[in-house]
Amino acid sequence: MKALCVFSGGLDSMLAVEVVRSQGVELIGVFFKTPFFTPEKAIESAHTIKMPLEIIDVTEEHIKIVKSPKYGYGENMNPCIDCHSLMFRKAFDLMRSKGFDFVVSGEVLGQRPMSQNRRALMIIAEESGLGRLLLRPLSANKLPITIPEEKGWVKRESLLNIHGRSRKPQMELAKKFGIKKYPSPAGGCILTERNFSIRLKDLLEFKPDFGLREVELLKLGRHFRLDENTKIIVGRNKNENEKLLSLIKPEDFIFKPYNIPGPIVLLIGKGDEKNLKMALDITASYTNVPIDSEINIEMVHLKSSKMLTGKAHEKRIFHGLLIY
Repeated sequence: MKALCVFSGGLDSMLAVEVVRSQGVELIGVFFKTPFFTPEKAIESAHTIKMPLEIIDVTEEHIKIVKSPKYGYGENMNPCIDCHSLMFRKAFDLMRSKGFDFVVSGEVLGQRPMSQNRRALMIIAEESGLGRLLLRPLSANKLPITIPEEKGWVKRESLLNIHGRSRKPQMELAKKFGIKKYPSPAGGCILTERNFSIRLKDLLEFKPDFGLREVELLKLGRHFRLDENTKIIVGRNKNENEKLLSLIKPEDFIFKPYNIPGPIVLLIGKGDEKNLKMALDITASYTNVPIDSEINIEMVHLKSSKMLTGKAHEKRIFHGLLIY
């Protein structure tokens, strides 16, 4: 038998692979990449357990879900039920097109309040089209019997009944399988992070037709909302400055302190006199010059540049504009 594992790279998905693989089933992993959930951890974990891994980008469809999820959001901007349904639906298509017999997941009953309660697990199975072809081996004995168990492709008595939020059963199981290296349970999808979610809510309110560029910008710098059409992004270090420059459009306004170290500052939106002055002063204020100093700042817009002046202020005067 051959199964496809929807593989996050966390310990649960690693263990799900080992539990099913120990019954003689061939397993291949698939990771569904989005701007909010990237594959580095999954690649490393798949290498650790010596499992082939395919990475599939579902950005376009996933952004649509993030904008308007059928089943709503979790504690932050995480539409977990809709997201999982999309990924398992993609896995179902892959299963049928490539001749896999069923799909495996590392989900654990009761581990996550929104997406891994009993009702959510059933919704995901049905919405994806997989139904009883979706096996969750870590909690199988707490869930209805699936087709792989019914047909004897795997033995139900060799599956597990893990449930709840404790990690102790998984850690013991990792020892049994000789898995010494695995990621901590924290991290993963940035939609579960409070600060990123605040920025995303602001973006949804003022630019509901956002695309990939806007999402990538949310990951960078400090964000200041000037008006409904305009915001400023301030790079925090050299790496962020370089990433900001890679994401600019000709209509953006770019500010850079002249001949002194400082941030790259992006103004996206309305470049009227008031907003440009604010951008210049913010740029000066996030350098290391003394308060009330005036510095030369190069502004680039529509591929032309000019030299302007900004005045450094106490940063706290801009905090009311910050999108935390």
